[in-house]
Amino acid sequence: MSEAQLATRRHWSAQRERGNLLLMRFTAFVARNCGRRLLSPLLHLIVLYFFLTGRRARHSISEYLERLAAWSGRSDLRPTPRRVFAQFMAFADCLLDRLDVWRGALRLEQVRLLDSDGLRAQLLATRHGGRGQLLVGTHLGNLDVCRALAELGEQVPLNVLVHTHHVAHLNRLLGEAGEQRMRLIQVSELDAALMLDLSQRLERGEWLAMAGDRVPLHDGRRVTVDFLGRPAAFAQGPWLLAGLLGCPVNLMCCLKIDSRYEIRLERFLDTPAWQRGQRDATIAGWAQRYADRLAQWCLLAPQQWFNFYPYWESTDA
Repeated sequence: MSEAQLATRRHWSAQRERGNLLLMRFTAFVARNCGRRLLSPLLHLIVLYFFLTGRRARHSISEYLERLAAWSGRSDLRPTPRRVFAQFMAFADCLLDRLDVWRGALRLEQVRLLDSDGLRAQLLATRHGGRGQLLVGTHLGNLDVCRALAELGEQVPLNVLVHTHHVAHLNRLLGEAGEQRMRLIQVSELDAALMLDLSQRLERGEWLAMAGDRVPLHDGRRVTVDFLGRPAAFAQGPWLLAGLLGCPVNLMCCLKIDSRYEIRLERFLDTPAWQRGQRDATIAGWAQRYADRLAQWCLLAPQQWFNFYPYWESTDA
């Protein structure tokens, strides 16, 4: 097997979705019509199956917990079979919450907004003119709760840049749930046509949102940063996009704390730009700042890290 083929197999997007669409539909039907209490025994069996058969995912979560424990000095975070299984259960709970979000069952009053920089006011202001901005999220917590952010913005258009191949089954299921509010834009590479489209959306006052903690398979734009004490590859995409479009960048994280979601909004870059010949170094600095903030957020909700694949470069060696 060539080095390129091996890299493809190791990449998160190359992993086949193990969830069966029919089973997902059945789970969604039970959750919607019978409630989570009746679904709970079935959900435990489903998660147990994926836990027992997902050796690579178990190893990846164990590695994450080991890294987090060593970096933070908290021995209570070290991986055990019980803690790793709890990570799988947290992901299952997140999937059910996604269904609630997309069918409108998760309401505004159930979400707490932490916005010390007043970004919501800026979001609202774009309804009356003004340029949009970029939100960079993460797969820590529930990224789909940005639906609630759209409600907080009172219908300000929110364009979510995604890799639809990896989320095809989930997008299909959520589409059947009737979600209409967010625009999903497939991003394979930052070509001229896409950049023009995104620029026009920003000028119309629309906002963009994308995750910053996964590297696209067919996009060589990546940067190695220190994350939880070890080198890891992070995407250049969000930071390159911000610099080329000249739009402010804000961080967004949606964590479930004490059974209630918290949307954390933080200002990150006001005027992203780089000097001639310094683009790569500048982007690397931004990516490192993002990785440092992500590490701090991991301590707030350690079991809500939902990257079930080898994350650190040492794992892929």
